[in-house]
Amino acid sequence: MGQSLSPKPSPSQLSLFSTPLPWLTAFWKFSRPHTIVGTSLSVIGVFAIAWTVVYSTVLTAPPAVNPFSLILPLIACLAGNVYIVGLNQIHDVEIDRINKPQLPIASGEFSRQDGWWIVGFAGFLSTVLAALGGWFLLGTILISLAIGTAYSLPPIRLKRFPFWASICILTVRGAVVNLGLFLHYSEQLGLPLVVPAKIWALTAFVLVFSIVIAIFKDIPDLEGDLRYNIATFTVRLGQQRVFNLARWILTACYLGLALAAPWIPGLNGVFLLVAHGVILALFWWRSRRVSWPDQSGGSDTLKCPLSFTAFYQFIWQLFFLEYLLYPIACGLGS
Repeated sequence: MGQSLSPKPSPSQLSLFSTPLPWLTAFWKFSRPHTIVGTSLSVIGVFAIAWTVVYSTVLTAPPAVNPFSLILPLIACLAGNVYIVGLNQIHDVEIDRINKPQLPIASGEFSRQDGWWIVGFAGFLSTVLAALGGWFLLGTILISLAIGTAYSLPPIRLKRFPFWASICILTVRGAVVNLGLFLHYSEQLGLPLVVPAKIWALTAFVLVFSIVIAIFKDIPDLEGDLRYNIATFTVRLGQQRVFNLARWILTACYLGLALAAPWIPGLNGVFLLVAHGVILALFWWRSRRVSWPDQSGGSDTLKCPLSFTAFYQFIWQLFFLEYLLYPIACGLGS
């Protein structure tokens, strides 16, 4: 007979000190890893773009940079990320038990009280570190935390309304992070506190991309959102119609930046045009491989194919990739 597997620790048994590995595993899921990667790359990517401005404007040797010029905002933003996604999980336990049962509070690995302790510490750490970094970083963090709170916390709970839910996501990931961090880095690097055209272009791209992420993320959550009256675009329009709408918005996003790039100072338009052309071809090829169930029968409308889950992860990978490609285009154009 094979050995029986040890039971999963209950919330009362999970502790950072007595069961560190299970606790850290649950915390990693609680932090929503894809958002952690996206936040990390955006912080590092904007820092790299700021350095391309340094090299294009400084004739002598560039200034020495304290490593904390990057490390401090990175940790502050990651802590803020944990606060925002954690707060959402605390108030979405019932919905997550249907849509995302693997999340720690929904699965019982963390209690709500555990979630509140983590969220409270993350918000505190993020704010303190941002205050040490300066006014631009503090403003970036405080605005992000305020929007994240309004998104999830009753009675405001803007996630109930598809328009305002999308506005929350695109404002933080698009405008607040890119513009706020660039101004913070500019202050740290001794650059003029002026946002160049290439940062405005990146901000516009991420704004539109964030709309797509906001639309795509609700497609597999139809059943739970219907049950708890969360009126997302998917609930109102249906999964396939929203899927097709998001595909064309993302296509316009990539084509718009690729066609505008040759007229943006400090940006290599040829590189972006070729890179975005390849990405769009791959995107459409992958999107056509998502197979949808027959929706002529009532209950089938609540299903979402497993291939969509992989495709949604692919969308996040494209988001990650842009924060690698865009700094390269800036470096080649400087």
